[in-house]
Amino acid sequence: MTTDRALLARSAAVASISVALILVALKTWASWRTGSTAMLGSLADSALDLVASLATLTGVWIASMPADEDHRFGHGKAEALAAIFQVMLIALSAFGIAVRAIMQLAAGEPTAAAQEGIAVSLIAIALTFALLSWQRFVMNRTRSLAIQTDHLHYKSDLLLNLAVIAALVLDQYAGFGIADPLFGLAIAGWLAWGAWRGASDAVDDLMDREWPDEKRQAFVEAAARHPELSNLHDLRTRTSGNRDFVQFHVDLPPALTIAAAHAIIDRVEADLIAQFPGTELLIHIDPEGHVDEPDNPLVEDNEFAKLEKDA
Repeated sequence: MTTDRALLARSAAVASISVALILVALKTWASWRTGSTAMLGSLADSALDLVASLATLTGVWIASMPADEDHRFGHGKAEALAAIFQVMLIALSAFGIAVRAIMQLAAGEPTAAAQEGIAVSLIAIALTFALLSWQRFVMNRTRSLAIQTDHLHYKSDLLLNLAVIAALVLDQYAGFGIADPLFGLAIAGWLAWGAWRGASDAVDDLMDREWPDEKRQAFVEAAARHPELSNLHDLRTRTSGNRDFVQFHVDLPPALTIAAAHAIIDRVEADLIAQFPGTELLIHIDPEGHVDEPDNPLVEDNEFAKLEKDA
């Protein structure tokens, strides 16, 4: 299962590199022909997409490597690092496009060859639609953070290419001469917003943020179907790349033998992992009646009691 996910993630990264190469070539020609800031912004975005897609391929490749002596929890955070690199490139691109748009507004430079620019943008839209469809398929099966960030880039490309078409039409056919730099500024703002969102997800992964409440509650509900876990507490969750990690404490009768307790935990682990594939579990057994240190800020109440209270 893990190997299949890695191959899917790599295929999405290779597909995005291929699309980016084609778009960079087309938009370089169109930028030269039209002199459009909006087209130049779209070219810069595609060029950054190419670099970012290379970073994505590197990230998912490293993240798919098995755990080793130096990285006992695997290499999943490589995806978050690749995403951070992409975010930095997007932010730089947004700044450069904004500066170019302001300069064009001040100089009043016209655009040209609208038909070529529109044709290239339509080709870009068609290629991007195809890539987004494949990325969605891969994301649903791998939960790859790097692919999700890459998907965000190409999702914004649809709006960028539509903006280029609108800018060229308004500038050359409707006589609205400042349309192109204004759309360039709008593109820069859109890229900056995308960078902020991508950075938030990557930082959450690097900082071992807890699972979303819905996912966490779903795990507790699945665990609640095991009567042996009637006092599950100190639940902690995190995600690293495409792998999830869960640890919790559970009370078992002190009279149980080690072998009997081990058999219970093995059965529980097998069921929970089947329901949450790609998850590594660490279960700590406490004797019934044991009370954790009250001054430990990470000690939590019985998860099932909290679940019943919320219901």
